[in-house]
Amino acid sequence: GKVAHGLVRGTERFAVRAVVDHALAGRDAGEVLDGTRAGIPLVASIADARRRAPEATVAVVGQAPHGGRVTPALRALLMECAAAGLDLVSGLHDHLGDDTELAALAAASGARITDVRKTAPARDLRFWDGSVHAVRAARIAVLGTDCAIGKRTTSRMLTHELNVRGTTTEMIYTGQTGWMQGGRYGIIFDSLISDFIAGELERALVSCAADIDPDVMIIEGQGALRHPAGPCGATLMLSAAVSGVILQHAPGRSHYDGLEHLDAARIPGLASEIELIGHYGVPVLAVVLNLSGVAPSDIERVVAECRAESGDVPVVALFEEGIDVLADVVIESTRRR
Repeated sequence: GKVAHGLVRGTERFAVRAVVDHALAGRDAGEVLDGTRAGIPLVASIADARRRAPEATVAVVGQAPHGGRVTPALRALLMECAAAGLDLVSGLHDHLGDDTELAALAAASGARITDVRKTAPARDLRFWDGSVHAVRAARIAVLGTDCAIGKRTTSRMLTHELNVRGTTTEMIYTGQTGWMQGGRYGIIFDSLISDFIAGELERALVSCAADIDPDVMIIEGQGALRHPAGPCGATLMLSAAVSGVILQHAPGRSHYDGLEHLDAARIPGLASEIELIGHYGVPVLAVVLNLSGVAPSDIERVVAECRAESGDVPVVALFEEGIDVLADVVIESTRRR
């Protein structure tokens, strides 16, 4: 449910009133995620959600399953929402608008369907031409050693902190949740034809520069450089001409997410990943740790091991230590440009 996680943590596009999760019903969504109440109830059904939030007009698919497919159980919930006249917003690869029965039901009730991952035709997509090199803003990519590791959350937190400090900063989203959270500039990376990913990313960066000319652009990463089911990162570094990388790592994981059954899918060590990024000519400014899966009694030891492996690169346990060090290293890197 990482889309739902992102929207509970913050969105300027929607006002989240309830989250449907039958396994956790009765609790507060923010408390479950981060230990801080958000005033967003977890409920067991669509009917419960509508009773708790009768003013709600939109149902957002909060899941991001491998492959982005609509399951029969999810489809049944969407049919219920459409029949009730709720607009449907989905970031799945299976477009809701292509489901004729669901689309007809939505049309009959006056509900709209927004498929975030539905891209423009190829004739309207842009090829990379190098204009990104005229962009003034420092560009920092937040990459990860795995997918579903917190890159977007770190990007949002860092963007907010830099703005608070007076460094005008814009986050460039690269996934559907970034758009759902209200991102103004970005792409849906995994929906684009590969020929046009670099050009569409460049379009987002150039448009952002033309409209608001920020000091810094924080580019949300996708997948991982060596994730065999989703290798990604080189385009974000090279086509965006970034000056640095924030690297997110989950030391509690041994294998890439969803590939735990494959011995060949072990996550490389931090030192190896930092070295690989360096071969692209881009420095790793800091490492951010996602400590989910690490027992509380092991955190101090695990963090120390990551710091030893990372050498001179600062290591930050984000939710335990805060965002200050990350903001410091980004600001310092912009001074050295």
